[in-house]
Amino acid sequence: MRNLIVVSDLHAGCRLGLCPPSVALDEGGTYESTPLQRKMYGLWQEFWSEWVPRFTRGEPFAVCVNGDAIDGVHHNSVTQVSHNMADQVSIAYTLLSPIVELCGGNYYHLRGTEAHAGKSGQYEEMLATRLGSLPGSTGEHARWELWARLDRALVHVTHHIGTTGSMHYETTAIMKELSESYTESARWAEEPPDVVVRSHRHRNAEVRIQTAKGFATSCVTPGWQLKTPFAYRIPGGRAASPQIGGTLVRCGDEDVYTRHKVWPLKRPKETAI
Repeated sequence: MRNLIVVSDLHAGCRLGLCPPSVALDEGGTYESTPLQRKMYGLWQEFWSEWVPRFTRGEPFAVCVNGDAIDGVHHNSVTQVSHNMADQVSIAYTLLSPIVELCGGNYYHLRGTEAHAGKSGQYEEMLATRLGSLPGSTGEHARWELWARLDRALVHVTHHIGTTGSMHYETTAIMKELSESYTESARWAEEPPDVVVRSHRHRNAEVRIQTAKGFATSCVTPGWQLKTPFAYRIPGGRAASPQIGGTLVRCGDEDVYTRHKVWPLKRPKETAI
């Protein structure tokens, strides 16, 4: 396998998260997605039907969903479609089950933030089990981290990373993840990762440094959620547009590299006063 697709932060179950056009709810109700959700769902379909085949060059690929596939019930928020977790898991399953088929079952699922995934990631475990995600060494279907051997490259994926309220320091934590991985590997005489992938921020950025093997890369994936009320409280986030998309880690003929597809959603129309 030479290709790994990483997507994250779907936040299924949120009225600002990824959602099919219409979903059935427990006890017979339905939810019809918003116009912006339908736009985002169209980008989701384009990502898998056009972008992925093009940049994997038609080769087989594995898929990793890097946490926060569902929104949960968190921080006293009221933006959810339903507070019934069966509804949220069902929405996420509808989105992801075709992807499991698309990658031929080479599917991995990671646990995200407990506020979204439930304590110990229990809701993501329910979802991953239903999807048939490949289990970890202790049998769990939703892991906290993934060490993946991608042809000759070693990739480390986990959800969390530090955040910042200043665009000037957007890559600081990304570089720290890479340098700390190298320090810890050297401490215990283990192989360091060639690629470090994180999520959580909903914003794509990348750092590459030269090494004896070629390049080492640390990156953060974009997400699949529109701006929530929480985003308007964050310096830098207030004025930023949502970044929608995913990441490819590819082991090429000469080196290991990443490609990112990011759609920035346009800011609201100006108001004449």
